[in-house]
Amino acid sequence: MGFMQALRARWSAADTLVCVGLDPEPAKFPQTFAADPDAVFAFCRDIADATAEFACAFKPQIAHFAALGAEDALERLIAHLHAAHPGVPVILDAKRGDIGSTAQRYAVEAFGRYRADAVTVNPYLGRDSVQPFLDHADRGVVILCRTSNPGAGDLQDLIVPDDGGGGRPLYQHVAGTIARDWNTHGNCALVVGATWPAQLAEVRAIVGDMPLLVPGVGAQGGDAEAVVRNAKSADGTGLLVSSSRAILYASPGDDYADAAASAARSLRDTLNAAR
Repeated sequence: MGFMQALRARWSAADTLVCVGLDPEPAKFPQTFAADPDAVFAFCRDIADATAEFACAFKPQIAHFAALGAEDALERLIAHLHAAHPGVPVILDAKRGDIGSTAQRYAVEAFGRYRADAVTVNPYLGRDSVQPFLDHADRGVVILCRTSNPGAGDLQDLIVPDDGGGGRPLYQHVAGTIARDWNTHGNCALVVGATWPAQLAEVRAIVGDMPLLVPGVGAQGGDAEAVVRNAKSADGTGLLVSSSRAILYASPGDDYADAAASAARSLRDTLNAAR
């Protein structure tokens, strides 16, 4: 089963739009992991196991592992996710983007080494930098469009002329180009931040039912209900609403896993109520 099929099946079977981000920061781990040499893997595994029933996807962030020299833990974590929770697709949050030959190696890294079901990529080097990912028709390619960070507008809001003689923000051109020209295998999704609800609605109008990965709910202050109102697809799905820190570090104590499950459940219920 390909990424898009798995995602749609998960939306239906689990009735959830929550994407659980796995961004390990050992300084925030509960004290019980202080002497554990495999703390990165063990903590993320415990969080994933506790939240799986509320997740439509998991999203490990590669930099949080690589900065710790914990790439092996990331490989083992994704293998565990596939084995223990086979219905929940895994998105490697890597935001790769490079010239074609290097992009090919990044695609091997994501889909071969880590065996992710999907990967985030940066489109701003053009189609040839994304094509090696797009060629994996059974894998998801989640492309940056309107990101959640405060400086997103420095470039993404720049007005670019269009064929009608007017102009549109660059992120709208990105959305339209991907929906119209790049999504030939139907394996594309877009990243649009929860911190920009009006832009979410604009992107949804451009791309139809294409899935949107929406970071920024929780610690970054995005409004979960506004995300659903502005960006759900026609059938009430179409979203992967990502939360990382608010779930991962819901409690610093020994109840960390239960607290994470409670936070994921609460976000699921909030999103479903807004649907």
